[in-house]
Amino acid sequence: MYPDFPPAILALADGSLFRGHAIGADGRVGGEVVFNTAMTGYQEILTDPSYCRQIVTLTYPHIGNTGCNDEDFESAANHAAGLVIRDLPARAQNWRKREDLSSYLRRHGVVAIAGIDTRRLTRLLREKGAQAGCILTGDDAQAAIAEARAFPGLAGMDLAKVVSVDAPYEWNSCAAAGHGASAGEWTLTGYQAAPAAAFHVVAYDYGVKRNILRMLAQRGCRVTVVPAQTPAAEVLALSPDGVFLSNGPGDPEPCDYAIAAIRELLARRLPVYGICLGHQLLALASGARTLKMKFGHHGANHPVKDLDTKQVLITSQNHGFAVDPATLPANLRPTHVSLFDGSLQGVARTDVPAFSFQGHPEASPGPHDMAYLFDRFIKLMQDNKATNA
Repeated sequence: MYPDFPPAILALADGSLFRGHAIGADGRVGGEVVFNTAMTGYQEILTDPSYCRQIVTLTYPHIGNTGCNDEDFESAANHAAGLVIRDLPARAQNWRKREDLSSYLRRHGVVAIAGIDTRRLTRLLREKGAQAGCILTGDDAQAAIAEARAFPGLAGMDLAKVVSVDAPYEWNSCAAAGHGASAGEWTLTGYQAAPAAAFHVVAYDYGVKRNILRMLAQRGCRVTVVPAQTPAAEVLALSPDGVFLSNGPGDPEPCDYAIAAIRELLARRLPVYGICLGHQLLALASGARTLKMKFGHHGANHPVKDLDTKQVLITSQNHGFAVDPATLPANLRPTHVSLFDGSLQGVARTDVPAFSFQGHPEASPGPHDMAYLFDRFIKLMQDNKATNA
C-alpha cells in the first residue's frame, strides 16, 4: 500500500505493537499517545502547542486529502511529538495546497506512521487510558518498546514555559502572521483587518493559538502577548483592560509562577478570561485542584451544556487534565459540563470579574457555538471601565 515509504513501528508501554510505514521524518520519538476524533484540521492539530510531548492518533481514516498550506498554522512551529493515521491518500488536492502531508512532515521533522489499525489503537487507549508510546522508523520492536517505557508521562511536567515565547510582542491584526508567500505567488486570504482597538488585553502565552489572538483582535482588542513566567507586576505595569490566560500543554499544578501571578491579578479585580490550561490555572489560583484524566478529551465534536442558559453546544477539546469539581471553593461556580462524561468544562468567580472554559472556543467546531465567551470577556472589560471611570 505504501511502496515508497520505509517500515515503521508504533509501540506502547504495555508492549502493544503496531506496524506500518514511516510517512514523515526518519528517526524515533516518544510521548503520550492520545486520540483525536476531529475529521479535519490536521495541520492546526500539529501546530497546536497544547500537543507538546504527545503523539496524536487521528481516528478519521483518511488524513492528508487537502495537503498543507502556508496559512493554517496555529503557532510558529509543529509541537505534536508524532502523528499516527490510518490512510494517507495517494493524491492531495485543494486550491490552497502548497505541499502534500508527507512532504510537510518530513520538512518539519515530524515522525509519523500510517497504515495501522487506528480503531484497535483507539479502543486500547479508551480501555487502558492514554499511554506512553514511541514511533520508530524501521523494525526494531524492542527498541521502540524501551523508548515508550522510558517516557515519564505528563503528570508533574511543566511544559507551558517550554512552548512559551521568550519576549513580549504585540498582536493587533486579524491576519495570520509569518507565513506569507513570495511576491507574485499565492498569498494569504480569508482574514480581515482588525478594527480600531477599544481595549488593551495582555495575553499570557502558555502555548497560545493564533486564532485566539485573531478573535480578540476582531473584537477591538490590542493584544500584548507575554511569556508564561511574566510576573503580575510586569503585566500591571502595562495597564491592561483585561488579562487572557491561554491554552497550553502539560500538568497545570507545577506552574507555580503562573498560579501566583493569576492570584495577584485576581486580587486587583482585573477582568480575566482563561481557556484550557488557562482555565485550570484560574481554578488553581482560586483554590481548586486538578486531576489527570484517563484518556482526556481531544476532538471537535464534544457536546457541552451551558448551566446558565441550558443550551447544548458543540465544542473542540484538547486536554488531559481537568478541574476537580469536588474541590471548588465557595467563590468559584461551575458554568459548563461535558455531556460525554460529566466533567467540569467552565467556571466563573462570584467575587471578581473572571471566568474560564476548558475547551477551545476559537476552534469553531459548531462552527461558532462558543464564540460568545469572547463577547462575555469584552462585556466584562466594558463594565469594569464604566465602573472605574
